[in-house]
Amino acid sequence: MKSLKVRLAALGFLEFAVWGSYLVSLGMYLGSAGLGDYVFWFYTVQGLVSLFMPGLIGVIADRYIPAQKMMSLCHVLAGAFMIAAGCYAMSAGNDVHFGPLFTLYTLSVAFFMPTIGLNNSVAFSAMTKAGMDTVKEFPAIRCFGTIGFICAELLVNFVSIGGQAIQFTYYQFFTCGIISLILAVYALTMPACDTNRNSHGSLADVLGLSAFKLFKRKEMAIFFIFSMLLGVSLQITNSYGTMFIEHFGKVEQYANDFFAANPTFLISLSQASEALCILLIPVCLRKFGIKGVMLMAMFAWTLRFGFFGLGNTSPSGVWLLMLSCIVYGVAFDFFNVSGGLFVDRQTSPEMRSSAQGLFMIMTNGIGASIGTFLAGTLVINKNVFAAGLDAVQQLAGWRESWFIFAGYALIVGVLFFFIFKQPKHHAGDESVKQAEETPSGAGGFVDDK
Repeated sequence: MKSLKVRLAALGFLEFAVWGSYLVSLGMYLGSAGLGDYVFWFYTVQGLVSLFMPGLIGVIADRYIPAQKMMSLCHVLAGAFMIAAGCYAMSAGNDVHFGPLFTLYTLSVAFFMPTIGLNNSVAFSAMTKAGMDTVKEFPAIRCFGTIGFICAELLVNFVSIGGQAIQFTYYQFFTCGIISLILAVYALTMPACDTNRNSHGSLADVLGLSAFKLFKRKEMAIFFIFSMLLGVSLQITNSYGTMFIEHFGKVEQYANDFFAANPTFLISLSQASEALCILLIPVCLRKFGIKGVMLMAMFAWTLRFGFFGLGNTSPSGVWLLMLSCIVYGVAFDFFNVSGGLFVDRQTSPEMRSSAQGLFMIMTNGIGASIGTFLAGTLVINKNVFAAGLDAVQQLAGWRESWFIFAGYALIVGVLFFFIFKQPKHHAGDESVKQAEETPSGAGGFVDDK
């Protein structure tokens, strides 16, 4: 069992190292390449492909190709397209065009985004077969995914090629692609996941639409809707956080600040907090249930944005940015990881990959797409990138933008408090029956206390 935990931890490490090698630093490269006005598109498309790709790939993994093999295939394609994006950027030099780069990048993330859900499916399948308690054991394993993300961030921040840190260059595409190809090979060594190739069901079942039946349960419908609303906040700081911190270096007062020159390093504190907060999830789920944990995440997003708006990179103000990074651990983990565990406990094994895909659609798909698009077009492009603004005025625009996002997260949290009720057990739901019989004290996770 210990060997299995190590193997699954390594899988998660590589999975999130792929993401960490570009997710928070891409905006800085795009800005330096003259594509600053298009940053929101690169993050919005990540959500758009999540509308259908995780669900589609999840269906294939549930029914035809075992999840570990599907994960490998997706990483082969994602890695190849990301390396192709790097090759284009290298050949284009100072004349990078939006169309070719965006197309290759989109193809890469289209195959990468489903692997996040597949990573969960592979882990949950292996742990269940080994008789492990997923609520108790998975958070510690998932923690290594966050460590992988941090290591990738530190790599692109501190390693330089040609005199420039990777975080400012197209070499982050190559870094991402290489790690993805390594993971494609490693995924094939994972325990085999079951498929339901011979199952006979309705047309909806055959097409993998059965996960949408979860919306028939009122509490699950409300859960998914609020997951979408909270997903709006999910990628905003990943899209613009390092660009905001880097901007301090353009203002004379902060020009020589260490953190203005190392924005990815500062943001990596967010993932360090995330790694620690994951370990709190089992205790918090048992004590407060899914409603309490989700509320913590929503109000943590309010603080995440608010501290960004108040802080700066000087010694007297960087502590506020650091506080923003600390609360990010609660904001992200208590939503994403707890949500994934909740969905797993509320669905049957044969629907596992499809249900995880649906969760991805609602959060990283619909929610993140809407959030990143509106954040870029209605807020940041107008407050920061509008013509005629000098560096000081742009900084004021950044601050105003963060306060707008903080207000949104606060409203969502208040609404969730009054509308969402802790789910009750449903007769015939085998996954819930197992949870009832589990002596791990997980009752607060699924019960209506």
